[in-house]
Amino acid sequence: MKVFNTLTRQKEDFKPITPGQINMYVCGPTVYNYIHIGNARSVIAFDTIRRYFEYKGYKVNYVSNFTDVDDKMINEAREEHTTVPKLADKYIRAYLEDTEALNIEKATLHPRATHEISEIIAFVEDLIKKGYAYEVDGDVYYRAKKFPNYGELSDQNIEQLEEGASEHINDEEQNRKEDPIDFALWKAQKEEDEIAWDSPWGKGRPGWHIECSVMSTKYLGDTIDIHGGGQDLEFPHHENEIAQSEAKTGKKFVNYWLHNGFVTVGKKEEKMSKSLHNFVTVHDLIKTVDPQVLRFFMASVQYRRQINYSEENLAQAKTILDRFKNTLLNINYRLEEDTETKADPKLTEAIANTKVEFEKAMDDDFNVQNALAAIYDLLPIINANAALDNVDKDALSNFKEEFIKWLSIFGIDCEKLIKKEAGADDDKIDALVKERDEARKNKDWARSDEIRDQLKDLGVTIQDTPQGTRWTRE
Repeated sequence: MKVFNTLTRQKEDFKPITPGQINMYVCGPTVYNYIHIGNARSVIAFDTIRRYFEYKGYKVNYVSNFTDVDDKMINEAREEHTTVPKLADKYIRAYLEDTEALNIEKATLHPRATHEISEIIAFVEDLIKKGYAYEVDGDVYYRAKKFPNYGELSDQNIEQLEEGASEHINDEEQNRKEDPIDFALWKAQKEEDEIAWDSPWGKGRPGWHIECSVMSTKYLGDTIDIHGGGQDLEFPHHENEIAQSEAKTGKKFVNYWLHNGFVTVGKKEEKMSKSLHNFVTVHDLIKTVDPQVLRFFMASVQYRRQINYSEENLAQAKTILDRFKNTLLNINYRLEEDTETKADPKLTEAIANTKVEFEKAMDDDFNVQNALAAIYDLLPIINANAALDNVDKDALSNFKEEFIKWLSIFGIDCEKLIKKEAGADDDKIDALVKERDEARKNKDWARSDEIRDQLKDLGVTIQDTPQGTRWTRE
C-alpha cells in the first residue's frame, strides 16, 4: 500500500508503527460558525481513508480536535453577544449533527483546546527551558530558526519565510519578536473581555498551533502514523506543529503527512472560503440536497485532487448513486425469488477480478476514481445476469456483500439508499401499477401511458424489468 507523503513529496510504502494499528490525527474545525463544504471536504476525505484502513482490517485510533478559542472565536462571541464557551458548544453540536448526516464515523476522540490548558502551559514551559521559546510582555514565541528543518514540509527556505512574514505583521508585533518568522505559542490577554487563563506569563490563551501538538502527543504518542488536514494547513500550521513537537520530544512527530485538495466554486474555480464569502454551509445544503449525494460527490474524487462544486456535478453524483441503488434492487429482487440458481463461473471470476482491481486502486494512495471505475465496469455484467431466467444466486449474494462493503468506504449506507419510505398513498400506487401491468398485457398502450403519467404526477418513477414492474418515489 502506498500513500503520498507531503513531507517527501512522493508516494511511499505505508508501514504502521504498530502492525494492525494506525494512530491518525486530523485537524478539526475552528467552531465559530457552521462548517462549509470546503471544511467538509477534509472531514469526508479522511473519513474515507479511515474507512478503507478499517476495511483492510486495521484498528484506527482517530483523533480530531475542536479549536474552541482563538481570535475568530472571540470576535464572533462579541458579535453574537455571548461567551466563547457557549459559542463553541453551539457550533460543536451543529458540527456533530451535520457530520452525522454525512455518515462520518465518530472520532475515537474529539479533544478541545480549552480542556487542555494545563498541558499546553506545561508544553510551552518545556520549550522555554530548552531554549526554543521566549517570553515578551506576556506573549510567548517560538524561535523558528532554532529548529533546523523549519520550512521543509511546505518546501520553503528561511529567506522566503522571512519575506512573507514581514508582510503580515505590524510594527508592534515586530518589535516584540526576535525574528519575523517566530510564531506565538501563548498570547497575553489584551482586552478585559477576552477569555483568558492564568499562566506563568500572566493571563492569556494558547496560540493556534500549540494545541494540536499537545493533543496529538497526549492522546496518540510522540510519533504517530498519519497527520491529515487541508492543503492550506501545510504552512504555517503543520510546519509549526512539527517544529514544536520535535523540539520538545526529540523524536520524529509524524511518519506520513496527508493533505486534501480544496473545494472550488464557479467558472473561475475560486477556492471556497469564509473570507471570500463564496461558501455554502453543510447545515443549509442538506436541507435541500440528499446528504448521501453530497457525501458521495465529495468522496468520489481522490483526496489530493481539487473538487469543483456545482449543481451539475451534484446531479451527476446522484445519477451514479441511482445506478447503484437500481443494481441493489435488481439483486434483492432475484435473491428473494423462489427460483433455482444456475452457476455462472464467468460471473464469479468477474466479481473476484473487480475486488482485486478495487483494492489495487485504493492501495495506490486511495485512488477512488479508479476504484469506482472497476465497480462501474462490473455493473452491466451484474445487471445482465440479474435479468436472466435463472441467475447465479451465490455469485449475486457474494457481489452484494462486497458491494455494500465497497460503498460503505465512501460513506454510503446501502440500507438507507434502497429503503422505500412508506406513504399514505402506497395502496393507490400499487393499484395503479397493477392496472398498468394489465393494460400492457392487453396491449392497451394508451391506458398504460395514461397511468404512467398519473404516477409521475404523484412523484413516482416506474421501472419495467424482466422480472416485473417496480416503482420508487422521485
